[in-house]
Amino acid sequence: MTDFSAQPTCPRHPGQVAYVRCQRCDRPTCPACQRPAPVGIQCVECVKQEAKANPRAVRRPSDERPLVSYTIIGICALVWLGQLATNKITDDFFFAPVLADSEPWRFLTAAFLHDPGSPMHLLFNMYALWLTGQYLEPLLGRARFLALFLISAFGGSVGFELLATVPALGETNWWQGTVGASGAVFGLFLAVVVINLKLKRDISSMVIVLVINAVLSLVISGIAWQAHLGGAITGAACAAVLNGPRRFQWAGLAAITVGLVVLALIGLQLAPERPVLGWP
Repeated sequence: MTDFSAQPTCPRHPGQVAYVRCQRCDRPTCPACQRPAPVGIQCVECVKQEAKANPRAVRRPSDERPLVSYTIIGICALVWLGQLATNKITDDFFFAPVLADSEPWRFLTAAFLHDPGSPMHLLFNMYALWLTGQYLEPLLGRARFLALFLISAFGGSVGFELLATVPALGETNWWQGTVGASGAVFGLFLAVVVINLKLKRDISSMVIVLVINAVLSLVISGIAWQAHLGGAITGAACAAVLNGPRRFQWAGLAAITVGLVVLALIGLQLAPERPVLGWP
């Protein structure tokens, strides 16, 4: 017979041994009472208290599995295998500013492609999506999380396009292509920071992740830091909208999308001289 008196037990389920503690109140919390938090977990009671203290903030985490995150990861993995089988997938769906006016779908489709010569490119982005998705998706709901991901991906491509018009920035130019979900992932990173500031939760771990990735983006060649920057700014803007009243959230996300379209059109007007057919 187990002696529960010598072991920590969950306050809501006294017969359940619980070695995991709530990162807010430090009480033992069994699996049935655990809710995901940016660092560790929170208990049901603390989640309820935060919901009461922030009634206009994003909703409290639900028990829904992050199916949207898993679906995106599955699509990216399948597409990457397709890229290994044929170059046509990469050629038809990567993003390059020179193709933005004639094939605008590339603003989004590039986020589902990854470097076929680098498994780590895919694995890193999918791991980051899995980490942020299992926290944000239950918090925001599936539809809002999907919107956050897609709009951030769009913002990453727009950022890449706009900064491609500035020759002084180095390697990037109007004809350079890019692939990867990292623009959207950086949007998710910033969304975690903005939302947690509203909920008065710890952001130190996410700030460290952002700083490390920002430094790597600038130090390692071949990384589209412009897309990271565009995605991060867009994700922060979306999170600010999602922190507001729910009745205005979809209108706010639509306004951000329209703003990105306008910026993309401005980028086209700033384009350098180029051949009519696109590639030099």
